[in-house]
Amino acid sequence: MSILDPLAARYATWLSLPPEATNDTAGEDPENVRAMPVVLRIDRDPLPARTPLLEAAAAAAIAVCLDPRAEPEGPWHEEVDTWVRGRIRKVSRRARGAHWAAVQELPGVTVEVDGAAARALVPGRVAAAPREVSRLQISGSELPDDEPGPVPADTPVLWCNPHVPMTAGKAAAQVGHATMLLAALLHASGQHDRLRAWSTRDFRCAVRTPTAERWAALHPGADPDLAWRTHTVVAVRDAGFTEVAPGTVTILAQWP
Repeated sequence: MSILDPLAARYATWLSLPPEATNDTAGEDPENVRAMPVVLRIDRDPLPARTPLLEAAAAAAIAVCLDPRAEPEGPWHEEVDTWVRGRIRKVSRRARGAHWAAVQELPGVTVEVDGAAARALVPGRVAAAPREVSRLQISGSELPDDEPGPVPADTPVLWCNPHVPMTAGKAAAQVGHATMLLAALLHASGQHDRLRAWSTRDFRCAVRTPTAERWAALHPGADPDLAWRTHTVVAVRDAGFTEVAPGTVTILAQWP
């Protein structure tokens, strides 16, 4: 039994929805909208490199979900479980200095990769976000592209859609979705040893942008089960509330 089981159960259905259905919020009470805050440390000087920052955000998001404190009887369980059973919204915000220090006191997990840091917080109602979070800016997360090196051996790769530019904030939310889906499908397919081994490496992953040809070859199209069986690939399909069109596949997560 995994806290991510509901996510695995509805994965194929979500991927097959028509684009206009992905952001249907009819009947949703705005007061009860839930999201995981993902705080990116973006100092003025020096700016963090984009790829390590996204890799830190991706690892932090799944680390919160699979933390022992999110297990039944743990202090985070109710909030994480309620959130996973609904839309897995994430809201990325940027922080530095005292504001970055303040969010370290809130429940969550901080991950640092090559000097870049991100902290994923325990999800909750957006309307009830603590002041340490609500005062942080959502905009202003543009970072220049960088040139990451080769993918380390035995490391999951999160492939960013080469046709869809995203700010670092948007991409951070998407790669966080990707690691959650990857972990959910690993557990659902009985690959528990691989999932445990990944956790011992602090859920490290590589974020890369593929060629258009490689993206097309990995894309699950209309058969997500086949893509998982043949390429161990899962797709993140965005609801389209910000930056991208509804139904856009933003990330393909591939297990090595």
